[in-house]
Amino acid sequence: MATMEEDFPRGGTQKKPPGQKAPRRPLEQDNLFDTHHEEGSQKRKRIQEDQGTWKKLKAEKKEAVKASAKDFELLTVEALSEGMLLLGCVKESNDFELVVSLPNGLTGFVQVTHICDAYSKMLNEQVTKEELLEDLNSLSDLYPPGMLVRCTVTSVEKTVDGHQSVKLSINPKDVNKAVNNTAVRAGMLLSGLVSSVEDHGYLIDIGISGTKAFLPRLKSQSDIKSASKGTELKIGQYLNCLIEEVKNNGRIVRLSISQSEIAAAIATEEQNWTLSNLLPGLVVKAQVQKVTPHGITLSFLSSFTGIVDFMHLDPKKAGNYSPSQAVKACILSVHPTSKVVRLTLRQVFLQPGGMLGQLSSSRIGMVVEESVVRSFHAKAGAIFQLDDGTLAFARLKHLSDTKNSFKPGAFKKGSKHRCRIIDYSLMDELALLSLKHRIIAAPFLRYQDVRPGHVVEGKVLALKPIGMQVKVTDHIRGLVPRLHLADVLLKQPEKKYSVGDNVKCRVLVSNPEGKKLILTLKKTLVTSKCPVLTSYEAARPGLITHGFIVCAREFGCIVKFYNDIKGLVPKSELSSEPIPSPEKVFCKGQVVKVIVLKCEPEQEKLLLSFKLMNRPEGPQELLTASHGVCLLFFAQMVDVKVLKKKDNGLEVSILPDNVSAHLPTMHLSDHVANCKLLWHWLQEGDILPRVMCLSDKGGHITLCRKPAVIAAVQEEQVARNFSEIQPGMQLTGYVRNIMPYGVFVEFPFGLTGLVPKAAMSDKFVTDTKEHFVVGQTVVAKVTSMDEEKQRILLCLKLSECGSENSVTESFSLLCQCFEETKEVRGLMSKRNHSKVAQNLCGLKSGQKLELLVQEVKGDGSASFNGSCVAGLTVTATRYHRLVTGQKASALVLHVDALKSAVHVSLRDELLNPKVKRLTENSQHPAVVQHVAEEFAVASLVETGQLTAIPVASHFNDTFRFDSEKLKVGQTVSVTLQTVQTGDHSVLLGVQGPAKRRAFIRPRKESETVEETLAAVKHSLCLGDVITGTVKSVRPTHVTVAIDGKLTGSIHSSQILDDVPIGTFPTSRLKAGQKVTAVVIGGRDVKTHRYIASKPGWRGRRYLAQINEFSSFVSVLKGEGSQALNLEGDNPSERLRPYKAGQTVTCFVKKYNTVKNWLEVEVTPEVRGRVPQVLLSLNPKVSPRRRVRCTKVRHKRGCEHPATNVCQAASNFLPPCSLTGVYSLVKGTITIGTIMKMIPHVGLTISLPFGKMGKASIFHLSDSYTEQPLENFSIGKFVRSEIILNTERIFLLPLVCSRTNPKSKPKVEDVEIARAEDVQEGQLVRGYVRSVKPSGFFWLLMPPWCQFAMAKSGRGSVFGRHFGGRCTGWREPWYRQQLYPLSTEELNIKQVASSVAPFKQETKRVEAPRLQVSSGFTWGESLNVLEVPGLNREEESSDSEEEDAAQSMSKKQTKKEKEQEKQRVEKELSKIEATLMDPSRQPQTADDFDRLVLSNPSSSILWLQYMTFHLQATEIEKARAVAERALKTISFREEQEKLNVWVALLNLENMYGTEETLMKVFERAVQYNEPLKVFQQLADIYASSEKYKQADNLYNTMLKRFRQEKSVWLKYATFLLKQGQIEATHKLLERALRGLPDKEHVDVIAKFAQLEFHFGDPEHAKAIFESTLSSYPKRTDIWSIYIDMMIKHGSQKEIRDIFERVIHLSLAAKRMKFFFKRYLDYEKKYGTAETIQAVKVAALEYVESKSSLAES
Repeated sequence: MATMEEDFPRGGTQKKPPGQKAPRRPLEQDNLFDTHHEEGSQKRKRIQEDQGTWKKLKAEKKEAVKASAKDFELLTVEALSEGMLLLGCVKESNDFELVVSLPNGLTGFVQVTHICDAYSKMLNEQVTKEELLEDLNSLSDLYPPGMLVRCTVTSVEKTVDGHQSVKLSINPKDVNKAVNNTAVRAGMLLSGLVSSVEDHGYLIDIGISGTKAFLPRLKSQSDIKSASKGTELKIGQYLNCLIEEVKNNGRIVRLSISQSEIAAAIATEEQNWTLSNLLPGLVVKAQVQKVTPHGITLSFLSSFTGIVDFMHLDPKKAGNYSPSQAVKACILSVHPTSKVVRLTLRQVFLQPGGMLGQLSSSRIGMVVEESVVRSFHAKAGAIFQLDDGTLAFARLKHLSDTKNSFKPGAFKKGSKHRCRIIDYSLMDELALLSLKHRIIAAPFLRYQDVRPGHVVEGKVLALKPIGMQVKVTDHIRGLVPRLHLADVLLKQPEKKYSVGDNVKCRVLVSNPEGKKLILTLKKTLVTSKCPVLTSYEAARPGLITHGFIVCAREFGCIVKFYNDIKGLVPKSELSSEPIPSPEKVFCKGQVVKVIVLKCEPEQEKLLLSFKLMNRPEGPQELLTASHGVCLLFFAQMVDVKVLKKKDNGLEVSILPDNVSAHLPTMHLSDHVANCKLLWHWLQEGDILPRVMCLSDKGGHITLCRKPAVIAAVQEEQVARNFSEIQPGMQLTGYVRNIMPYGVFVEFPFGLTGLVPKAAMSDKFVTDTKEHFVVGQTVVAKVTSMDEEKQRILLCLKLSECGSENSVTESFSLLCQCFEETKEVRGLMSKRNHSKVAQNLCGLKSGQKLELLVQEVKGDGSASFNGSCVAGLTVTATRYHRLVTGQKASALVLHVDALKSAVHVSLRDELLNPKVKRLTENSQHPAVVQHVAEEFAVASLVETGQLTAIPVASHFNDTFRFDSEKLKVGQTVSVTLQTVQTGDHSVLLGVQGPAKRRAFIRPRKESETVEETLAAVKHSLCLGDVITGTVKSVRPTHVTVAIDGKLTGSIHSSQILDDVPIGTFPTSRLKAGQKVTAVVIGGRDVKTHRYIASKPGWRGRRYLAQINEFSSFVSVLKGEGSQALNLEGDNPSERLRPYKAGQTVTCFVKKYNTVKNWLEVEVTPEVRGRVPQVLLSLNPKVSPRRRVRCTKVRHKRGCEHPATNVCQAASNFLPPCSLTGVYSLVKGTITIGTIMKMIPHVGLTISLPFGKMGKASIFHLSDSYTEQPLENFSIGKFVRSEIILNTERIFLLPLVCSRTNPKSKPKVEDVEIARAEDVQEGQLVRGYVRSVKPSGFFWLLMPPWCQFAMAKSGRGSVFGRHFGGRCTGWREPWYRQQLYPLSTEELNIKQVASSVAPFKQETKRVEAPRLQVSSGFTWGESLNVLEVPGLNREEESSDSEEEDAAQSMSKKQTKKEKEQEKQRVEKELSKIEATLMDPSRQPQTADDFDRLVLSNPSSSILWLQYMTFHLQATEIEKARAVAERALKTISFREEQEKLNVWVALLNLENMYGTEETLMKVFERAVQYNEPLKVFQQLADIYASSEKYKQADNLYNTMLKRFRQEKSVWLKYATFLLKQGQIEATHKLLERALRGLPDKEHVDVIAKFAQLEFHFGDPEHAKAIFESTLSSYPKRTDIWSIYIDMMIKHGSQKEIRDIFERVIHLSLAAKRMKFFFKRYLDYEKKYGTAETIQAVKVAALEYVESKSSLAES
């Protein structure tokens, strides 16, 4: 942002003069590892400093280049925001929208309802009348491609497929809404649309409220003809208008559309353009400010700054721009919030009103073999030159297929690339390219590329009642009508298709103009080899093709072909035999093969016949032959030859007859892993034996090679038909399909059953896909059958399907897996040309190899290479002591032939196995060394021999929880099945019954395997001197090995007697170094608890421990006996030697980010912690940064001196200090944290050791400031000095003269500690404390030293800052007499943000209250204010104070004094008169401050104060005023507070972000009635046209306030105003479900009224009629209905309602009311006859009642 502000200054920001440079802060050296050499060469230091400066400058230059590139980034969809103004060009004109080309290759859409109000009105009229209007022209007539238009972004929405769609509007009310009638000037160039055609001219809609624009007919006639716009302009036509004359203060303007005048129009400063109303398309004179490789910066209209990206530089002048060069530019876009202005220098835009050219449509989609790179921009893309010399642009995402494959170095200038033209940007005059391979190879890019008859593949997007929506490409969609979903009509297509399915379709109709594709999924049409009939001209007699019937009648059938070609099959040509009723034989949608008899292209007539002259017999014979082959081979074992490999299997031929068949990949084996392995190594020409024919569907033969399925067929354990299946049968099959609700299993002979989700496993099934894969072999048990529907229910649970002898079954699976692996080895041995295959074939499990370590990774794993494993990946996991380049012996664990990987082990017990006699079925403990997909390799603990054990015990045993899976290092029990390795090179076994996992102790990262294994018994005693070898060096300790078995540790504190500050003692030792140490104690291995070093201590007392040693020289010599004789193991005993204030040497362990303290170690058994405020005395870092700095400065293991601050407790580590502070006494300087800020009082500060302190506002700086608390915030760290220590501690934060006396800061206000410090004539400054009739009192020092009084202080307010001069003493009260500086010197400035008004004798003027009901307008008039204030010119300045002081110091004569006194009196009188003037309006912030002080509870004053700041674009100050208002207004004034909350919500909505708006909204809900706040925010969203947010908010309100009737009604009003009538109907149903029954009638009536006003009156009448039929005596509903009908209905309808009402049986009083209303209506709208009829009806009613009473 800093760079942005520098490049684009605005808002009055003053630049720094060139001569001034920012003071460079000295860099403090803080290197703990630095070693100072006094005798070092000064020359070398200078060279190093120069190199550092050069590197710094280079880095700054790189940062500047990056920032510059960021400023000139191209526009993206993400950068667009609502309300952004853009210049666009019409690309396409469709029936209901315009496609507009935007700058930088973007595209937007203008809906037909966003043209102008007059055009929308005509559209509505046409829809209402249901007939075409002559005056309504289509968009294609009004907006030809190439027309430049001004538009504004209305929304950026995501489409169904996830793409961003930019919605635009060219309505002048949206584009020119920032221009008001007072800003209209002659010479302005505005956009307008014809709204009305009059006799003498045209009314033009320019979108300015209160302004009417007129275009004279006489002057414009010639321009209309010359522009080829016809003889008359049409309503909705877009015009570039030049304002010729402005009348009546902008209420009437006369326009001109002269092309010559418009082309020469230039925006000037006299036209008063501002950033808020600047419009795209304006041509301005500009000056180049800055030239970069990515674009240039321009200044225009004297104070505005804009940018020109590289795409909009003039191609003829590119590279020739220089600073200060004068150019003409055209505005392209204006951002509404950031106010960034983008311009173009291309010549075509510099003459407004022109048309842009287009690229030939034949070029779009063309593949250019060699396009040359002209320039490359790292953040945008590349400019290319095509083969015809034109320029093109490719965005960054189109330069490579994926982000990872992108190589910027490949796009150097002059390099050539193959690309495809995908579009043309009219606004950039550039073709748009793509280098993506899939786009270059794509058959279709646009609808124009798709022709009828093309076969396309797509993905199902949606299933709708009219058909299926299919996605062909990212930008091409098609529709499959319901009739074309299959060869027969589907009643429930959702059972056959689901969203996301891939489908193969054929194009029936292609309409590129309307972007419509009609597709068919009829298999006969899709796979047809017949010619495609797409035109009548192609229909030659004798042509045989496929079509589909669209109509079958008594005269024959109508057959339809591609491209809507239709033909007739007469009744005589339907069949060789007569068909009396064709409609009973043929159905709609039926696919038929026809022959053309006759065609007349001119009349589009086609005569067809179903009686084909050439009937093909070949395919039927072939089909019969294929059936014979199928029956011959079914259930027999045959050999096949591989013809071709496909993704889903193998295409093979059955030997010896060479019949084609298909062998799916998952049918190669029962093991899923071996299926992939066999498919990988099989090649064309390989022979596969023992393959079984599984099925034959339509001549398509499917084979199977699963041994389990073949065995089941041969052993007759299959069901050939449904009648043979019985419940309880177990059948072998394979998974056919996996659904969320279960698994479908298919068996030989085509039977299929369903396994419900609950019957899939004995374990809980969360996801069905986690348990099985398609094609997997399973054994299923039949649980139930439905003979009527031919359905079978199955079970796959192991408890139901598993055999009794699981060991035998598990072993057979393992043997089968190894037999198939042996077969794969045989295939690999035949691949003589593959070195990798030969190496894999030569490797077996258990084979020893001599390898070279290639790489050692961080987790301990290693990779190897060697001549015997060339081309293979060899890895070993979790081994130590390996170095890159080291030779090592390894044992092969497993050879993965699919991934060409070899897994090895370097363990000694495996490389040197022991010889021991083994017996079959014997159980042995084993350690898992490697886990493959189908089996695991384990090593016997006793001998080290490798054994393979199966992972699964059954075909259905496929799922295990993580805790059940075998893991490397786990100990298992193995039952051996073979005792000789044989061909498999490993022993074979199964897991024994004891599958309990061995306990494995978790090992820390810092602990090596050797350390873990070395925790054994020993006989070392306390004080024993030993010699060992350093194994590893850590920051806080060193690990030492003794005799290769024992392991010990030397703590950092036990290495050196004297440790230099800031060093690492452990750095003195290196791995492999011999050390001599003495035993001082030990640690428990499991708990790591330190074991006390008592006399007589021996290691054998502890089964598992790590010894603690010391290498102190003094200890080795026997001088340090104290270290060896620590008494007891009690913490209090260990901490007793440490006293408060004692300095100790400690070593950093870690920084605790949760508790914010530094953990240190003094000795192995004594630790401490340093709180954050005791780490340093430098408060100039934030808490977060302090944490980071602490981590860097206090590294682990580093030595620091620390001070113990208190006596150590028995169970508490002693807190320490790195600042030397261990107690708070007077004069102590320490760091504290601000906890509370009190206006006019000071700060409350948290100090170390749990103490609290206070700081007065007098002690916050060395000089008095207007806002002493401005630079402080809660949580900030401050440096302070203790000046008084009582029950409460008072501080001096940030008073540099006391906390940093060495810095010698400038003291402007001398500290006043007592009354004697004030001298007569001394200039002092303080704060007003109270106001009395005799004067006002002010404070010159903290409140605990209260004194100081000033007189003649009229109108002072508490908290204000004053300057005064001492005039004398008044001893009895120890108060000074002070007088304020003269009137010219008086400078009253408010310090507090919110103060209460002081009661005065004068009567306060009450300002009017403001009632905010819904929205809010910032332009509230200030005329209501009647409170006086000071003019800006009458305020005093600092310079005037100084002049007055100098004038008073001079000696004056008596006459001069008298004149001075009179002058002062006159000026005072003048000021008083100004203040008393009721007509004067506030002009400054101080004026408003006085107003709100006089009437603090008036919300209108606060809102006008906010408006004052907003007019000056000071958003933050407006926010601050709102916050002050909320604090100041009395809590009893709920409505006044709500008004301010609404204003603040409006402010955040207009100028803030969504996040800030939500924060204010949440606060408002807390402090007000939630319903009112919700309604206000909803109104704000609606008024600002944020309809999506408003809709979401209303839904939230319905959940929270569902019992509130008003919420439902407001939401209904909102929906109806948006035209969502159907949504309103659904909302009424929801309201009736949510509201109580007693509210239903009223709600229904309200909804009906809303329908009358905003929706469908007919539907509203239906609602009223339905309600009144249920409640005929609800006279209130009748009355409302009559009112609505009088406004919206016809007279006949109204009279019918009155007639119905007066014939109801109601009370006489109510009947009198309706008769009176009826009579009033007839008197107003009726005739004398109708009036008389009403009177007669009333008389009859009275007579009937009277007769009834008499009877």
